[in-house]
Amino acid sequence: MVKTIFTPYRMRIAAVTEEAPAVKTFRLEFVDPQDAEKFKFRAGQFGEYGVFGEGESTFCIASPPTRSGYIECTFRQAGRVTTALSDRDLGDIIGFRGPYGNTFPIEQWEGKNLLFIAGGIGLPPMRCVIWNVLDLRDRYKDVSIVYGARTVADLVYKNELAEWGSRPDVNLHITVDPGGETLEWKGKIGFVPKILEEAKPTGTNSIAVVCGPPIMIKLTLPVLAKLGFAPEQIYTTLENRMKCGLGKCGRCNVGSVMVCKDGPVFTLAQLEKLPQEY
Repeated sequence: MVKTIFTPYRMRIAAVTEEAPAVKTFRLEFVDPQDAEKFKFRAGQFGEYGVFGEGESTFCIASPPTRSGYIECTFRQAGRVTTALSDRDLGDIIGFRGPYGNTFPIEQWEGKNLLFIAGGIGLPPMRCVIWNVLDLRDRYKDVSIVYGARTVADLVYKNELAEWGSRPDVNLHITVDPGGETLEWKGKIGFVPKILEEAKPTGTNSIAVVCGPPIMIKLTLPVLAKLGFAPEQIYTTLENRMKCGLGKCGRCNVGSVMVCKDGPVFTLAQLEKLPQEY
């Protein structure tokens, strides 16, 4: 077979985790051991995951580069491709193209306090960099995570949240929207911006990473500004209609930016320079 830039790796589903209603995590292993040996990526990069005959869908690589031999992706069943992916099971073969895009500059963050703020399905793009940082924990100062979802059932990575919460070197704040709690719920109740303001993380010598629903991000940014975070200290990751991953199709074009090539990782300072309608 002649390989081109669009030729996917063949990946075998090695594990399936039901994270939340219609949300799954796949652990993927390379069918070809030589592909596994050569494959490298960095925190923040993404890929195109496809079911042969159905198409491809864009997700981040949700596992960290500090864990070798596999990659993981987490996705919500929403359309034709994600439904086809959701129908796959252990041992099935799917396609993967990547890694694409830029990365979180975690080397530049060494010696700083790190704050991760996520809502709902916005935690998977952040999971890669969180684990990358925790696997190199001695290089960073305080690590704080503020994560919220609409209901308790909608929280993803429940086992890992429990693990992070038990670590003395992680400040974890988990919340659900008012009305989304259960009788057994022991976490916080309230929207993410409110919980963030109560946590009072310092903006001094700090980096914030934000990912979640647009309304959550919109209401979180003024809180970060109040806490002393400048636009250059705030990062996010975008998926903005990415399709080819290579800057060929133009679907992710915003002004002079191709999100798949110039992103998906941007600072707030960079986003503020994009067209206002974005």
